Amino acid sequence: MATSITTVVILCFLGVALTYAIEGGFSAVEITLCVLLMMLLLFLQLCHSFPTWFPRVSAHPRTTLILQTVLTFAPFTVFGIAWLGMPGFLASSCLLLLRPGLAWPAFALVIVATGVAQFAVGYGVERLGYNIVATGLTGLVVYGLSRLTSLINEVQAARDELVRMALARERIRFARDLHDLLGFSLSTIALKSELAHRLIKRDPERAETEIIEIVRDARQALTEMRSVAGSYLRMSLERELDAASSLLRAMGIHAEMRIEVGTLPRDTDSTLATVLREGVTNVLRHSKAQECRIEVTTDERGVRLSIANDGLRDAGTAHFTDSKTAPRRPGGDSAAPPDTHPAETTGGNGLSNIAARARALGGDLRAGERADGWYELTVLIPVAQGDRDPSDGSVTASRNPWRSVPRPSGSER
Repeated sequence: MATSITTVVILCFLGVALTYAIEGGFSAVEITLCVLLMMLLLFLQLCHSFPTWFPRVSAHPRTTLILQTVLTFAPFTVFGIAWLGMPGFLASSCLLLLRPGLAWPAFALVIVATGVAQFAVGYGVERLGYNIVATGLTGLVVYGLSRLTSLINEVQAARDELVRMALARERIRFARDLHDLLGFSLSTIALKSELAHRLIKRDPERAETEIIEIVRDARQALTEMRSVAGSYLRMSLERELDAASSLLRAMGIHAEMRIEVGTLPRDTDSTLATVLREGVTNVLRHSKAQECRIEVTTDERGVRLSIANDGLRDAGTAHFTDSKTAPRRPGGDSAAPPDTHPAETTGGNGLSNIAARARALGGDLRAGERADGWYELTVLIPVAQGDRDPSDGSVTASRNPWRSVPRPSGSER
């Protein structure tokens, strides 16, 4: 719209100048020449006002400005006073093309040259003020509209870029949440389904219990899937602790949990729940752990979640594998040897996702081998005392001492 308005204004100014030429009593040849020169000046002005229209020509602003200067003043020798409307366009081009230190002096010089030209074509002093003001107004109007159009185009481009960035962030968020949610849920369903299949003849009652939990986990996965699509994902550390306890027990892993944390902000609680989910999933997918310890504690630095397992010595096997999953290091997403570097430097998508979540809250996530040979995944998230106010919409995880989750009798490993 702004481009169209600017173009119409330029054409109107040229139309007024053309009426002066028609009323000046010129011959058909002279009027034709006048129209051709005006069309050439129109082309040059459009190159200056809208550089993207003719980029090859607009790439040489000095040449086009010199050509416009010649075409502005030379025709005075033929058309006289009928050409007095043209210097205004040259004045606007000076403001558009020259740097500020030269633009305004050049603008003033065009105004002065127009005053001199009017005396040369026979006008007296009585018309000097009108012609100077008309030239100046034409230049300022065309310059202002051209700059306004340019700024509107820049704002629109910035808006489009923001939309693209928002879409990219949303795609990343969706992919991350989908991985963090379904990675655990589907692994749980697959593991418990395999276990129920093995137990259906040996221990029907326990197989039925596992099937009931599979149905519950499937429904929970569906709910969480909908929450991702609706952008209202809220995970609970307390709920994930219960789910992790149930899954580890079903897989025959002796788990010890130490939960010493009170009220937490929602974002912190959700992030810790995500880390716990990813950590337990990796223990099952990338190790043959028999012992697992989960700690959630707080100190002056913030809240700390630690997931440790003894499956490092059996890195070549895992509780759950598929044809597309090669043996990997326990608790991680790559076959590289364990280390004590930040997890995002050595893991795959899973650890990268939860490391990004921790960084977003000012925290740090690390994974690596401990001195005793266990593999440990640790996240520390700063939580100020003021952020633990329950009135802030926070949630509370269970306060438990060391709690042992024993292997079920006759468990399959």
